[in-house]
Amino acid sequence: MNRNTILLLLAGTALGVGLGLALLYGLDARPQAAPPVETGPAAGQLAPDFTLQNLAGDPVSLSDLRGKVVLVNFWATWCGPCRVEMPAIQSRFEKLTPDLVVLAVNFDEPAGQVKAFAGEFGLTFPILLDPGGPTQKLYRVLGYPTSYFIDREGIIHTVHIGLMTESQLDSYLK
Repeated sequence: MNRNTILLLLAGTALGVGLGLALLYGLDARPQAAPPVETGPAAGQLAPDFTLQNLAGDPVSLSDLRGKVVLVNFWATWCGPCRVEMPAIQSRFEKLTPDLVVLAVNFDEPAGQVKAFAGEFGLTFPILLDPGGPTQKLYRVLGYPTSYFIDREGIIHTVHIGLMTESQLDSYLK
């Protein structure tokens, strides 16, 4: 046998042994589908109820707001898109109060930091603290900002993940 034949036999043997071991130990080289991403409550569903404290320490419950349109906005102080959309949300809140309630659910940050943010932007709608993030887990928030528009009957009308433009915000509030 010549040298090239021997190398070819060795390479083939190594490949065969490798594949055999992979099959023996259950390794599967076929592409696997990504596991499905669990999303939160969807449009058309009843919004899950929650009770959180506002910056003054008072409890606020979503279910107490039936009869009003509610925008639940999940956000964080470090979130650039959240900073961009907050002035538009504040503007619509001022224009549409008392028919519109905004509940801004903060990403598990210290109250002092959240208060400073609210002061910087002149926010007058309820800012809610979610220590440990149980409400964000309930809604399966995958990114910030995430907004839920809830109708007067407590049904989710629209879910928007990411930065909302002012025209999108106006469209959702109609």
